[in-house]
Amino acid sequence: MLGEIVISLIKAYKRLISPILPKSCRFYPSCSDYAILSIEKYGVLKGSLKAFWRVLRCNPFSKGGVDYP
Repeated sequence: MLGEIVISLIKAYKRLISPILPKSCRFYPSCSDYAILSIEKYGVLKGSLKAFWRVLRCNPFSKGGVDYP
């Protein structure tokens, strides 16, 4: 239940806010897609923590690359 709500919020972000911002994710899949996959695979708590860590790693000093949860 809570996982579905969090995933819905991430999808709303992707649909409404993300198109306004410049593309800057250095990883594949994108950080928001990674968050959805992580929450589906690990649950809300662990998946959200993994997604948070991923967003922290997504910066100009990171090489990026392919990174699945």
